[in-house]
Amino acid sequence: MSSIRVWIVEDDPDWLRGLVAYLDKEQDIDVVWTTSRAEDVRQALLDELQTLPPADVVLMDIMLDGRPEGILLAEETAASTGARVIMLTSMEEKELIFRSFQAGAIDYQIKSEFESLPEAVRSAYKSQSPINAAVAERMREEFRRLKQLEREFEVKKLNDLITPSELQLLNLIDQGYTQPQIADKLVVSIRTVKNHVNHILKKLNLTGSREAANKVKEMGLFNKKQEGDSTK
Repeated sequence: MSSIRVWIVEDDPDWLRGLVAYLDKEQDIDVVWTTSRAEDVRQALLDELQTLPPADVVLMDIMLDGRPEGILLAEETAASTGARVIMLTSMEEKELIFRSFQAGAIDYQIKSEFESLPEAVRSAYKSQSPINAAVAERMREEFRRLKQLEREFEVKKLNDLITPSELQLLNLIDQGYTQPQIADKLVVSIRTVKNHVNHILKKLNLTGSREAANKVKEMGLFNKKQEGDSTK
């Protein structure tokens, strides 16, 4: 069985020596090149790797010279060599984990958990890398955060579109009032109510007043109005 050829990009010399010594104990893993500098990797890629042994798996430190340079290198290395990239870090920032996978890394390992590296390398080589449970949870948290930000943006956009009087009208529609009943309650003509409804539907690009009321309710704007009223 041929050995799995590994590159290690790590700017901490103590960690670099330790990782090499630890992985070289594995009979099926061969550390064929190491560097502590991002520019060495880029130069190797520019030279089309003619002077370096090819890599099956690259262990990439996410922070190089105090910057998350490893994220950019991961994308460049994976695209140029086809090697599977595993990100290494002593940190656990959710944003960096998310960005690493966006860049093409297939796994993410915490340095202090170096005992799991040999198996991570083997799994990456087989393209079977299971995402570390802690990493998977952080990715789920990041997706939840992004989804919440998206929802907050949609709520703000809708809130900016709908005037307080239009929100009141939609609230009455949601409560089951008919347009004549709304006209009587607001002391306006039925024509005014119809004009308001048509204006709302055009702004929201919807076809029915009930649909508009449901959308506003689903976004929680009726609750915001009630909260605002309760503080007066």
